[in-house]
Amino acid sequence: MPTAAQSQRQAELFFASPELERAMTSDDGQAAQQHLDAGRPIYYGDARFPEDLAKKYPDGRKPLVSVSADGRVSVIRDI
Repeated sequence: MPTAAQSQRQAELFFASPELERAMTSDDGQAAQQHLDAGRPIYYGDARFPEDLAKKYPDGRKPLVSVSADGRVSVIRDI
């Protein structure tokens, strides 16, 4: 089993990898659409609101939300 330091290093390498950057910049939205089609909401960043997240529901509603340190989601307003 890896140590905490080894796990931390693996995470750092993953987040700095060219593969992750390529996946992030060439995302075709297929996975997000699969979640919506299955009836689950998705969260995503919106450049207009860099401090918060947008949440999209399968029915098309899109509130701007914030997430507290303990994971509680609060609606700020609809966008």
